[in-house]
Amino acid sequence: MNQKSIWVGTNWKMNKGPAEAIADARALAFFRPPEGVQCFLAPPATSLRDVGAVLQDSPLMVGAQNMYWEDNGAWTGEISAPMIAECGASIVVLGHSEPRQHFGETDWTVNLKVRAALRHGLRPLICIGDTLDEYEFGVSQETLARQTKIALHGVSQEDLERVLVVYEPVWAIGAAGRPAEPAFVSQIHTTLRGVVQGIAGQGSSVRIPLLYGGSVSRGNIRDYVALPDVDGVLIGRAGWNPADFMDLVESVRDVVSPKVPA
Repeated sequence: MNQKSIWVGTNWKMNKGPAEAIADARALAFFRPPEGVQCFLAPPATSLRDVGAVLQDSPLMVGAQNMYWEDNGAWTGEISAPMIAECGASIVVLGHSEPRQHFGETDWTVNLKVRAALRHGLRPLICIGDTLDEYEFGVSQETLARQTKIALHGVSQEDLERVLVVYEPVWAIGAAGRPAEPAFVSQIHTTLRGVVQGIAGQGSSVRIPLLYGGSVSRGNIRDYVALPDVDGVLIGRAGWNPADFMDLVESVRDVVSPKVPA
């Protein structure tokens, strides 16, 4: 098996108030992932500063779950990139299917957010995904290519090196989701690799990490991570418990290389 560097993260979604989030962050604070694995977690905004403080000396990176594209202003209920950075976060999840489905997120607003995040030194984790209808009608690749191209429109060559993209099939996430077959994920990621390399430009050495998310579990994480064009995973509920998250990370120890992602 070829060894490589990977990303392993978990999105806590709308779970864990400040007390629980701090306790779980403390449980993770002394965890040292295998060399070659970069770990991150995305707590709710109400816990972002506290979790960032607990993990400031940890190798685990902390991310926000969303943000607005303006730096400040009359945007009630929103948080900005400068606010997120001040809380100690270095990653921000953008374009998740839940904001797309329930709160009017579009490919174009994702692009605005990506560019704002990069302006303020944050690493955008761009979520792309196909619905069950798109999957069954055989247009997943076209859908994902469109989402990726619009999200990265206007992003400079230098900034592309700081971007992460995660393929999360809408039909595979959540309690009722079904994990995508590794062969299908491999096919999608091979296509996406061509898309992002096309954006980077012919002959470019930029390699955007491509992650997979969608019902990742202890039973399938190694199958995904071992795929050539999969550079890591974004874990949902299977990684919310600190002990479970650490176990998932440890389970891929022999798949990774000594080089930690930049």
